[in-house]
Amino acid sequence: MDTKNKTTLVIMAAGMGSRFGGLKQVEPVGENGQAIIDYSLTDAKRAGFDKACIIIKKAIEKDFREIAGKRIEKIMDVDYAFQEFDECIPEGIVIPEERVKPLGTAHAILCAGKVVDTPFAVINADDYYGIEAYKILNNHLKSNTDEYAMVAYELAKTVTENGTVSRGVCQVKDGYLTDVTEFLKIDGKCRYTLDDGNTWSPLSGDTPVSMNMWGFKPNIFNHIENRFGAFLKENITNLKSEYLLPVVVDQLIKAGEEKVKVLTTPDKWYGITYKEDLPEIKAAIKNFTQEGLYE
Repeated sequence: MDTKNKTTLVIMAAGMGSRFGGLKQVEPVGENGQAIIDYSLTDAKRAGFDKACIIIKKAIEKDFREIAGKRIEKIMDVDYAFQEFDECIPEGIVIPEERVKPLGTAHAILCAGKVVDTPFAVINADDYYGIEAYKILNNHLKSNTDEYAMVAYELAKTVTENGTVSRGVCQVKDGYLTDVTEFLKIDGKCRYTLDDGNTWSPLSGDTPVSMNMWGFKPNIFNHIENRFGAFLKENITNLKSEYLLPVVVDQLIKAGEEKVKVLTTPDKWYGITYKEDLPEIKAAIKNFTQEGLYE
């Protein structure tokens, strides 16, 4: 593909879904069996993205292609990348055999570097972002700027009453991201805990948060790769450690190596962190369909 002024949507679908308890990447939310990823690709196509790259694990490839692949590949051109323990690992480093948990979102994006060569957006497979987010992000990526971008959501529009969620809490100055800190446990009342629930502290409902909807230039692959070895050497024995994309972005900002434009959307986020979240997003999708947004 001629990459001039082209953009790619990269979808991270290799997560284990331990809290959800199943293969949530293809969980039906539409009346005709559509998963969230169907609506993400539809919105991205309408917003002007040219192709997609879906990051999965080889263990789910057969099921994913059978359940969703044949359907979503009719929406737009799709490539696949695989997040595995033998993919993009620095020479001389061996991942412990007993590790089960994937190595994190930054590693996932690094794995996508084998098939992505255009400016690209990053999203989670199990998050519904709304079409406006795709429009503003694609416009940014095609604006010939070298700046990265992030779509920020209001915290209160991203939480669930069914458990805690992790969110990248953002600090913004003059329209640019200055800090992103991962809060691993935020409840439905916008409170966070750092000690497994013994003490809770409030966050403002309009706090801007990252939902892992980013816009990057291909040079992000070099940035991630350059830092990956140090991360692994420091955390190799921690079987649950993750190389997180917001952490890499935060490092680049603090080092003055990249600037990240913060794009905002008033839309509500929907997702299926927990099985109990399904009724809400199914109802939302049904309403959007009745309004004519989807078929």
